[in-house]
Amino acid sequence: MGELSGRVAAITGGTRGIGRAIAEAFLRDGASVVINGRSAEKGAGAIAEIQRDLDAGDRVRFMQGDATLKDDCERLIDEAVGSFGRIDILVNNAGGSHNNAPVAELTDEAMEYALTVNLWSTLWCSRKALGHMVPQQWGRIINISSLEGKVGKPGIATYVTAKHAVNGLTKAMALEVGTLGVTVNALCPGAIETDMMKDEGTKAAESMGMAYEDLLKWFAQESAIKRLNDVEDVAMVASLLVSEAGAGITGSLISIDGGSAPY
Repeated sequence: MGELSGRVAAITGGTRGIGRAIAEAFLRDGASVVINGRSAEKGAGAIAEIQRDLDAGDRVRFMQGDATLKDDCERLIDEAVGSFGRIDILVNNAGGSHNNAPVAELTDEAMEYALTVNLWSTLWCSRKALGHMVPQQWGRIINISSLEGKVGKPGIATYVTAKHAVNGLTKAMALEVGTLGVTVNALCPGAIETDMMKDEGTKAAESMGMAYEDLLKWFAQESAIKRLNDVEDVAMVASLLVSEAGAGITGSLISIDGGSAPY
C-alpha cells in the first residue's frame, strides 16, 4: 500500500473483468482511479462495491462512455485530470469483437467494430494521455491485448487482426516516448473466464459442437500449467509495470497465458 500514492489512473472498460481487477489493484496501492463503461447502472454498482470493499472513498470515480467513440475516449482523460489534477497511468482495457465468421463470410462492419473498440480506442486514449505524460516526464500506458495478438486462430479474424495491431502500436509508442519517462507495454492474457469470455466462449463452443466447459478444459490443456489464469493474475502484472520496479520494462508484449504462446 502506498506505492502509487499520488498517482492517477484511467481505465477503459473498468467496471468488470480484467479492467475491474486492475482498478482494484491500483486502488490498494494508493492510486486514484477513474473507470469508464457504457452502462451507468453497472458503473454505479461497481463504484459502490469498490468503495465498500476497499474503503476507497473519493479516490475512485466512474465516467459513462463508449470506447468506440473518440470523444468519449478523450473525455476519460479529461475526467481524470479534472477530478484529480493529473493523469499518470492509462490502461486501455476495452476490447472485443462481434459477428465473427470465416474470412470468406466476414462483413466490413464486423472488422470495423473490432478495429475501433480495440485499436482506435487505444490510439485515442493514448494520444490524449501522452499530452499530459510527456510534459511531466512520467507515465505508464498498459494496453490489454491477448494471446490472439501473437497467434492466428480460425473464425475470429477480426479479433486476431485488431490485437496484432494493438501490439504493433505498443511497440511503436514505446520507442517514441522511451526517453521521455513514459513506458508502454501490452499484456497478452490467454483464456480467462470473464463475462465476455463466457459470452463469446459459449458461442465458439457451440460452433465447434462442444460444451463451453469442455472448451475451457481444452484451453487449460494447451498451457504449461494446465489451468486457466484469472483476472487477479493480470492485475498483479499490471501493478508491477506501473511501479518504479517496472520502469525498465517497455515495448514488451507480456504473455499471461500459462505458457500457451509460442513466443
